[in-house]
Amino acid sequence: MYAWIWRKLPFGLGGKLAGSAVLLGVIGALLWYVIFPWAEPLLPFDDVQVGDPDSGYTQLDETFPDPSGTPEPGDGHDIPYDTGETPAPTPSR
Repeated sequence: MYAWIWRKLPFGLGGKLAGSAVLLGVIGALLWYVIFPWAEPLLPFDDVQVGDPDSGYTQLDETFPDPSGTPEPGDGHDIPYDTGETPAPTPSR
């Protein structure tokens, strides 16, 4: 099929390359603006389910952190060691 299209394009090598680019652009625009919008409602990409319907759990049941950025005490992210001053290294012999 591609060989047939290549043979039917006019004007030598330059015309065939330009004609191929135009054909690719037309086919791309046809897909982008006509075919894909038509097919989008038929595809399952927007059919999103959050949680497990059998257990009744959803992510909407979770609590979200305070957007102000101040951590609450005891939030599980406490560092278990002192982050004060770093002692100077001892010279090695």
